[in-house]
Amino acid sequence: MPASARSPWIPLLCGAVIVTIAMGLRQSFGLLLRPVEVDIGVGREAFGLAIALQNLLLGLGQPFVGALADRFGAGRIAAAGAALYAVSLVLASQAASALGLQMTLGTLLGFALTGVTFVVVLGAVGRFVPAEKRGLAFGIVTAGGSVGQFLLVPIMQIAIAEIGWRGALLAGAALSATIALLAIGIAGRPNAITAAKAGSPVPDAGLGAALREAGGHGGYWLLNVGFFVCGFHVAFIQTHLPAFLVDHGLDPSIGARALALVGLFNIFGSYVFGLSADRLRKKNVLAAIYFGRAVVIAAFLAVPFTPMSVTVFACAMGFLWLGTVPLTSGLVGQIFGVRYLSTLFGIVFMSHQIGAFFGAWAGGLLFEKTGSYDAVWMVSIALAVVAGLANLPIRDASLRRPAGAAA
Repeated sequence: MPASARSPWIPLLCGAVIVTIAMGLRQSFGLLLRPVEVDIGVGREAFGLAIALQNLLLGLGQPFVGALADRFGAGRIAAAGAALYAVSLVLASQAASALGLQMTLGTLLGFALTGVTFVVVLGAVGRFVPAEKRGLAFGIVTAGGSVGQFLLVPIMQIAIAEIGWRGALLAGAALSATIALLAIGIAGRPNAITAAKAGSPVPDAGLGAALREAGGHGGYWLLNVGFFVCGFHVAFIQTHLPAFLVDHGLDPSIGARALALVGLFNIFGSYVFGLSADRLRKKNVLAAIYFGRAVVIAAFLAVPFTPMSVTVFACAMGFLWLGTVPLTSGLVGQIFGVRYLSTLFGIVFMSHQIGAFFGAWAGGLLFEKTGSYDAVWMVSIALAVVAGLANLPIRDASLRRPAGAAA
């Protein structure tokens, strides 16, 4: 179907399902830590480094992949990402060493994720949806990642138990390949009427000018600070929480259930915060999310680790999990317009993934050095406070007008 005749619901739903599959599989990789450690003797620092490399390369590639999506269309980029995703998981299933995991589950999969996650998908959806509904649309797509986490993490846990971690990765490869078909739904450009409603730069001075404008805007860099912290939290928890709970005497199924609950409650959180992005000042809601994370983590560490306390922590953290995505991407679109949204949000997302690199890697490193995750939890609380404070002074006035508006 040509883009000019397509309902905005088609890219919205296809984009949400793409993120559901891509993020759902990715957020289950923490379940592999213990089986891999036992099977091939790869320690937690080495496994954490593989996940850290994945996060880092996902971030470093986003500005460039976002620019390619802005120029050639999100559909082509997502299809290529799907193919590489499937190949990466097939190769990872054959890994027999730390280096093998780092080259496949880390490096190749990191590049694959650049084409099938938030930057490319939200950039595509943002061009089809009117500005006044964009926050909610971004929240729906972001919730897709949590639906995937809720559905696929338990399925991957069952698969690991039944067919081993290698078989589970092969099953994941088959599922990720279906993203190539869904990419058709986010291909093309919106029609002129939809583009006018969505808003675009007036005039379009080119990518270079957009980058200079963003680089000179203090709020853009503060968004980078906040998203760095978000990445640190997400990667540390999804990579190391299952092993952390086993270390404290809890059954491995508790960790899988916790990650699934994080995904379930983030469905609600993403919807609520996406809706709030259309009604409240986004920067204030972002600050509240980060301050809330500091409180939730501190409360979790202050009580005994039991199945009930883990459940409460997972639900509360899940509600705050990725609500930052529709708010942060929405702020970028609000301030700078949507013409180069994939590129500009890609740079901010790179900061998120640099934070994720340190969250995944430092968690394993400090555990190997100290035998405990305590230091990383303390750093997580401090960073949450920093991120909350960083978002408050952002100048969020729009620098763009709807296309066709009077000068």
